[in-house]
Order: sequence, then structure tokens, then C-alpha cells
Amino acid sequence: METKHDPLPTVLLRPGEADRVLAGHPWIYAGSVLRLTQPAADGDLVQVKDHRQRFLGVGFYNSKSKIHVRMVAQERVTVDQGFFAERIREALAVRQRHLPGATAFRVVNAESDFLSGLIVDKYEDVLVVQTSALGMDVRKPLVVAALASIFSPRAVLERNEMASRKFEGLADTSGVLLGRLEGEVVTQVNGLRFNVDLLGGHKTGLYLDQQVNYLRVAEFARGAQVLDCFSFTGGFGLHAARAGAVHAHLLDQSPEATVAAMKNAQANGLADRCSAEAVNVFDWLKAQTAAAPHEKVVPRYDLIVLDPPSFTRNRASVPDALRGYKEVHLRALKLLKRGGVLATFCCSHHVDVVTFQEVILA
Repeated sequence: METKHDPLPTVLLRPGEADRVLAGHPWIYAGSVLRLTQPAADGDLVQVKDHRQRFLGVGFYNSKSKIHVRMVAQERVTVDQGFFAERIREALAVRQRHLPGATAFRVVNAESDFLSGLIVDKYEDVLVVQTSALGMDVRKPLVVAALASIFSPRAVLERNEMASRKFEGLADTSGVLLGRLEGEVVTQVNGLRFNVDLLGGHKTGLYLDQQVNYLRVAEFARGAQVLDCFSFTGGFGLHAARAGAVHAHLLDQSPEATVAAMKNAQANGLADRCSAEAVNVFDWLKAQTAAAPHEKVVPRYDLIVLDPPSFTRNRASVPDALRGYKEVHLRALKLLKRGGVLATFCCSHHVDVVTFQEVILA
């Protein structure tokens, strides 16, 4: 365990590379590192200094990753259970302020909460953890202990089946870290009931990072015909139906997801205004927008949601991803009525906001 008094290995940065750290950027790439002043094992806590030996902060080191250091703090800290408990409580206070009364939400959102490589989602009395960085992964026992002290959960699970872990030299793993869990968990998201398979479902179970967006998009749903593309278990579609949509049609490639979506619709008394298809969304949109010569595609939706999975695995795949985004938007827009609303989202790490907007507006 690191303490304030332990001599930490030092990572020295190249000239000109300190500004990004001082500005708050949490990542230090391999090309920014001048040298290590003493040996450090992957996963170790290290101190970071500029080329003039000015202290910049501490972070987790990993020579296997292009991100050589993930910053933890701009001051010297003790990274123990108390450290994690303090950071988690700070993150929790923000959620309680903006999501009062919520029983399912994202407690920790990695860098956004100054805990690089850590995601924690809460589903009632069960917590789900993801660790996408080596330094955080080796400290899972400290994280779990901190979570237990704050929440006294029935169970803490890990769902670490992420492509990003391989870049940190980590294998996929999932299971119960604390307590016991059998079967699905019934949870409430914005007042809607969802049955969630936390051990076998996608990601941590639901897309809790879209929780606020579900409500925002639903504001446009009253009296609307809604198309929810890449719907998973019905987050956007069910919120739209509850908000007064005439009908919400859900599309997802996973048969299990569409079955779960309709079960959720039934549980919320919305099944009469929802339908779901297990299809390839690209193929479905292509078929719906295919018109005979001299015929026009008739728009029929007032609100269309596009929330696809990531289209990129690395920077080399960005051109293909942009072509995919262009195609799905062009076809969706053909089905959107004049004056309708298109709600679109991008979770492709290597596609920035400006580039995504350029594709949509092109």
C-alpha cells in the first residue's frame, strides 16, 4: 500500500508536456515521458514531475499501455480505502443533488470523477464495478471495501468484459466480488421498472449514463410516432411511450434485448404502445427507405432515436465508422417527418464531437 511517506518512483516528462497535466488532463502518453528515475512495476503509484523536477501530481503507471500514467491527484495522497471512500462520496453527493430519490444511477464515471479507469453503477442494493485500467484493477479490493462501507450493498459485481482492458494487459473477467446474487434485479430508472440481468446482460446491465437523456428526449414524444434504433432493453422507447407517444417501435439486433424490452413495456403498462423487432438496424433502415424509381420515401416518424454501439476499435477504424454514421443518419432522416426530431448519440471513443457533428450536418 502506498503512503505519503513512501518514496515513489518518479516519471519525468519531456519539455513542453507539463502544460496538459497542469490543465487537468488525466492521461500521460508514452511519448510524453522522458524517463523513469527509478524502476516502477506496472500498476504502481508514481509521482510525476516536469523536466525541471517540478512536482505535478501522482498517478498509476503502466508501461504496457499507450497511456503510461493515469493521473490520480495533483497533490501527494495516500491511495488506500479511505482515499477511494472520499472520492466515491464526493461523486455520490453530485448524483444525489441532481438525481434526488434515484435508486439506480452511475455512482462513479471514471475520469469525470477523478477516478481514471473506474465505473461504478448502482442498481437498488447491488453495485456493479468496471475497471478498465491496470492501476485501478489491482486495487479492486480497496474499491470494494470502500463501496461496502458507504452503501452496505447486498452484492458487488464486476463486469470486466471490455475491449479496452486488453490495451492495459488485462484479461476479461466477471462475477461476484462481495455478497450473493441470484437471478435478475428489478430496478427503477426515472420511475420506470426494468428487469436487469446484471451478470449476463450487456455492459453493467443498463445504460445508466443515458438516464438524464431518456427524460430529455421524452420531452418530444407526446403524440409522436417514435422509432428507437439500437434500443437494447427499451430505455428511450419506454420513456417516450410513458411521455405520451402514440407508438414506439424498438429495433435491436439482439433477440434477447427485444424480448426483455417488451417484458419491461408490459411491466410498466406500456405494451399496447410499444413493439420491438430483432433486426440489423442498417438493413431495416435500408429496406424501409428503398423506393422504386420516381417514388418518394414517405416519412412516418415524428421522433427517431439513434443510439448505436461504438463503431470504432482504434483510430484506424475511424474512416469506416464515419461512413457508417453517415449512412445510418441519411436513412433515418428519410423516415423523419418535416418538423420531427432526431436524437442521436455517439459512444465511439475515437470520434470527437466536432467530427460527429460534421458527419450529421454534411
